[in-house]
Amino acid sequence: MSLSSSYNPKPHVVLFPFMSKGHTIPLLHLARLLLPHGATVTLFTTPANRPSVVQFISDDDITIVDLPFPPNIPEVPPGIESTDKLPSISLFLPFARATKLMQPYFENVLKTLPLVTCIISDQFLHWTLESAMKFGIPRLGFNGMSIYASALSREAAVNGLLSTNESSDEPFALTSFPWIKLTRNDFDYPFNKRDPSGPLLDFLMETTIALCNSYGQLVNSFHELEPQFVDYWNRESKPKAFLVGPLCLNLSPETKPNLHQEYCRCIHWLDQKLRQGRPVLYIAFGSQAEISPEQLSEIAGGLEESEVSFLWVVRNGGIQLGDKFEERIKERGMVVKEWVDQRRILEHEIVQGFLSHCGWNSVLESICAEVPILARPMMAEQQLNARMVVEEIKIGLRVETINGSGNGFVESKSLKNKVKELMEGEKRNELRKNVKEVAEMARNSMKEGGSSWLTLNQLIREIYLQQDRQK
Repeated sequence: MSLSSSYNPKPHVVLFPFMSKGHTIPLLHLARLLLPHGATVTLFTTPANRPSVVQFISDDDITIVDLPFPPNIPEVPPGIESTDKLPSISLFLPFARATKLMQPYFENVLKTLPLVTCIISDQFLHWTLESAMKFGIPRLGFNGMSIYASALSREAAVNGLLSTNESSDEPFALTSFPWIKLTRNDFDYPFNKRDPSGPLLDFLMETTIALCNSYGQLVNSFHELEPQFVDYWNRESKPKAFLVGPLCLNLSPETKPNLHQEYCRCIHWLDQKLRQGRPVLYIAFGSQAEISPEQLSEIAGGLEESEVSFLWVVRNGGIQLGDKFEERIKERGMVVKEWVDQRRILEHEIVQGFLSHCGWNSVLESICAEVPILARPMMAEQQLNARMVVEEIKIGLRVETINGSGNGFVESKSLKNKVKELMEGEKRNELRKNVKEVAEMARNSMKEGGSSWLTLNQLIREIYLQQDRQK
């Protein structure tokens, strides 16, 4: 098999995001970032995801290719082509496994493209490594986590620390990072089990093996944020990590804001709070986490009792909150029941705190907007991100749970106290000072000559020159 040999004077990068908003958006930022670095870009998506992709990069010279998404996935309703549309996150595994059925279509398109310099695909699309190897194309896996989370996970797993203690709440120290103490409950299923097994573990091992055998991994972070963890990873593990973020900073002044009705209503409300001089807490727990009605009720109660102004984006329409809650808090609170442009909300000057699940994209967006975080992790590597936010870079606080476990139940009184501490307490100025300093480092990393700018520029040049020598 061989690609079209048509001449291409520029590096040609193929991007293939996983079908999930939190995984796609960073690669859309990367697509736009590659253009001023002298690359041409072909981006793969599916028909149902195409409209949001086109809206994001409509003004850019990027080729978008649709691949048919597999029909008739067991348990997954027809027409769903993104994980944030799944009725339950428990359906993630059949959804993710089904993407391998797209491989023949992906390879058929690859045959027709001008010479491809490299493929950058989400780590969950592990089968793209096989496709890349068929055509002799270097593949880089996109890692949507921090290197901190990756390094701690590797250290715990390689040294057998996850199976050391009988209790999942008993702490253990990491050999290479002795100041960090974790428990099994800092890890999501199946790694919170002493002897993990099952289909999800098998899938995650497939993605890990494919990543290890790739040319490198692209990471949405910057060296100055986590230098000792980057150095550890590139010394002890593979493939090499190339830090090219925060990708959310790649938003040109010409990019039009999301002008749908709900977004405009949010901005109008925030402008009103600015005129009133009432700082706002922004609240969002991502598009994947499932929160029980009991936990939602406690969160709502804590927010109401805190007497702090807040804007809360609630997944699935927020029907569990009931109309009376919104009526009671309408003078100082706003509940949003559909997706909004989170980064632009965080950048509003009256937003001065973020109650977050600590998904990595949200952490980076909060940093770049200079907004301190109140961490309430839910799933995946969010517990580790919360530790990083609170203990390493010290830009936030953490909500306390009733049993002390990071992902335990949160009562309204505890939430109320932490909200008031974040927004009005003695640590408020220190947290704002810290996040402002980290934000400045982030901006410098993405400027021409900065660490992330140089990394991406050198990576493209390295792969392109290697391809040129092989022609």
